[in-house]
Amino acid sequence: MSTRATKAIDGLYPLLLKEWKDSWVKATNSPGELKCQVEAAWGDGFADGDALIRAMDAAGVETVLATDLLAWSYRRQERFAADMTDRIGELSEKYPGRVYGLADYDPFDIKKSLAKLEEDVTRRGYKGVYVHIYGYDIGLDHRKMYPLYAKCDELGVPVAMQVGHVLEAMPSEHGRPMQLDRIACDFPSLKIVGTHTGWPWVDEMIAVATKWPNVYLNISAWLPKYFGAPLLQFMRSKTGSDKVLFGSNGLSWERYLEEMDRLEIAEDRAAKILRGNAQRIYGI
Repeated sequence: MSTRATKAIDGLYPLLLKEWKDSWVKATNSPGELKCQVEAAWGDGFADGDALIRAMDAAGVETVLATDLLAWSYRRQERFAADMTDRIGELSEKYPGRVYGLADYDPFDIKKSLAKLEEDVTRRGYKGVYVHIYGYDIGLDHRKMYPLYAKCDELGVPVAMQVGHVLEAMPSEHGRPMQLDRIACDFPSLKIVGTHTGWPWVDEMIAVATKWPNVYLNISAWLPKYFGAPLLQFMRSKTGSDKVLFGSNGLSWERYLEEMDRLEIAEDRAAKILRGNAQRIYGI
C-alpha cells in the first residue's frame, strides 16, 4: 500500500509553534523533568500558522487535531508549558478544516475545567479532549476523572488519553490501558481513544479496544518501525483497521508515512487508519 494516495489526519499533534515549544523547554525549574527523546525530534517549532500549513501540505497531511496539552508537573504540582487554547481557536478559524483542537482537563479544578471544556467545544470548535494524567499521580479511572467522561458523553465528543509509559520524570503506572476497561463499562457510549500505542502494555490496549465498540487505539509517538508483532497483526486485520488511528505526537510526518508504506497493510485498511477512522470518531 502507499500512504501517498490518502491525505492523512493526524489524530494527536502537539501544536509545535515556536512559542509553545520554547515555553515547554524553558518551563521547568527542575532539571531533567521535561527532557525526553521526543523533544529532540520536535525541532525548533514553526514560526507561525502559515509555516505549519506549508509543512502539512508538503507531507500530505490534511488535518491535525492539536492538543491543548495540560502537562502537569509531578514534582512541582503546577502546569508547565503555555496554554494554547485561544491560539488553537485562532488557527481553526484561519485555516478551516486544517486545524482542530483537543481540549484539556484539570482534575484538581473540576468545575472550572468543565466550564472551559464546554466553551472550547461549543464556541471554539474543538473536537474532543486529550488527557496527560501522569503528573497528577492519579489513575485514568480515578473518581476525579469521571466528571470529564460524563461531560464528554453529554457533549458527544471523544476523550483521548495517553496510555503506556511516560518519558518525563513522572510515574508511569497510572497509564495502564486496562483502566479504560472500567471507564468503558461505566460510559459505553463515550468514544475513548488510548494513545501512544499503550507500550509496554500494548496487548492490554488491543484487548480493551477489541472488547469495546467505543474504545480505539492511536499509534502516536512511536515510529512504525518500532511496532511489535501483535500491534502489526491488529492493524492489518479487518477488526483492527477499524479501531486504529494515525497520530504523530510531533514526530516527522514524512518519516512516519514512509515507514507506514512498508507495513504491508491493505490499501483500504491503511486509508481507514490514516484518515477514515478519525473522520468517523471525531466527526471531521
